[in-house]
Amino acid sequence: MKHRIAVFASRSGTNFEAIAQACADGRLNATVELLVCDNPSAAVIGRAERFGIRTFVFLPKSYPSKAAFEHEIAGMLESLGVEMVALAGYMRIVGETLMSAYGGRILNIHPALLPAFKGARAIKDSFEFGVKVFGVTVHYIDETIDGGTIVAQRAFEYYGDDIGEVESKIHEIEHVLYVEALGHELEKL
Repeated sequence: MKHRIAVFASRSGTNFEAIAQACADGRLNATVELLVCDNPSAAVIGRAERFGIRTFVFLPKSYPSKAAFEHEIAGMLESLGVEMVALAGYMRIVGETLMSAYGGRILNIHPALLPAFKGARAIKDSFEFGVKVFGVTVHYIDETIDGGTIVAQRAFEYYGDDIGEVESKIHEIEHVLYVEALGHELEKL
């Protein structure tokens, strides 16, 4: 029996595509039941359409509160039998409503070696700090920003001065590591 997952994304969706492709070709024993997106112009929506994946696009400002849109999303996830959520470039902090419904079953990918360089500017911050070891972390989320139990990390050394090269390598690692970590965590369910 295949596991049922949902992916949340806000932007281009390359990690979403890596997960969807791994499901499609059998490397991941799962189906993506739903893409949740908070940005109606995000490229990830087109990626979901190409895979035939159901999409829920919402405008947070059209809801009276975060709890209201999270309640609607939690209901959808439950009705679809979703067992785990993968955040893949979802640029919102998950609130109490989703945490209480799916706490301990929400994974995130972060473009740095946590606990260092938390937040949305992780690549830029680590590059500007001058680190020579960069990497990617997959972790369960908790109520803190980029906190929670780490389930996988992969590092690489870089001594150059081109942040674009660092970003490219990080994205390359993300697309492999997230699928591996997600598969490992789904096996535990």
